[in-house]
Amino acid sequence: MAVYFLNLRTFGRSSGSSAVSAAAYRAGERIRDERTGRIYDHSDRQDILHKEILLPSEFADDEMSWAKERGALWNAAEGAESRINARVAREYLVALPVELSPESRTSLVTGFARELVERYRFAVDIAIHAARNFPGSDPRNFHAHLLATTREVKLEGLGAKTTLEWNDARRREIGLGPAINELLHVRERWALAANTALEQAHLSTRIDHRTLRAQGIDREPRPQIPKAAFEMERHGYYSPVAERIRAEHQAKVAARVQRDVQPAPALAEPAPAEPQSPEEIRKRSVENWLRYRQARAQTEPARDDSADRTRKNDLSL
Repeated sequence: MAVYFLNLRTFGRSSGSSAVSAAAYRAGERIRDERTGRIYDHSDRQDILHKEILLPSEFADDEMSWAKERGALWNAAEGAESRINARVAREYLVALPVELSPESRTSLVTGFARELVERYRFAVDIAIHAARNFPGSDPRNFHAHLLATTREVKLEGLGAKTTLEWNDARRREIGLGPAINELLHVRERWALAANTALEQAHLSTRIDHRTLRAQGIDREPRPQIPKAAFEMERHGYYSPVAERIRAEHQAKVAARVQRDVQPAPALAEPAPAEPQSPEEIRKRSVENWLRYRQARAQTEPARDDSADRTRKNDLSL
């Protein structure tokens, strides 16, 4: 069954990331990083189903060889940055519905990428991957990497940073909302694009970008295992982080189940109906007074209560 997954990540110099390395790995190519002289060779990958670079449609008739060739594009992205903490690329990682045909999955990804390109004016490098043949891997794990430049594409090269890279103060100056709204927008658009593809394929399954609570689903979200922990387990090593996350998830599930099976709280005993006859009223008054005096006797020092006894006798008449 189709599942919703869209993850946004960024690549920056401060974390040691390289746009050239990311592109070479995702496209399964051999590319030299001109800034560092390092060569990234992933040409032995066998799981690349489709790869393509998309540029804004206004450049459809231009040669743009510097942007259409993968090595040139991502070396240009690295060369455009001078700051040691510069962000050099951002990536949208999406899970593809296994129910779709290979052609439909490719059309879905390229259509969604085209929407991003026209909205943000950047270049997007698409790589669609099949599920990897690793122990424990899910054979339904078709997914796509959409690697985007952080700068707008111009005829002569990369230009200014896209509005995605602006801080909220600068965005407000030109009437844009907070940057988080862009992620929320993209998440919704991916769900719509995927569901449209599923509908066109005459499939009933759908995905939903909303939280479980917003969907009215009362269950715990699936645990998210960090990539490092996942890779450790994939290579046969024990990961205490992954085990702790699974144990915490199981505890939450058990607590939810326990809560759901507990019997509903018993209804409070209904208050007795108000007495109607004078005799019932008199009797109730005597009982209330005796309870009141008993409570007072437990908290107050002993004293002469002859007057109280007289009052009690009067009430009992």
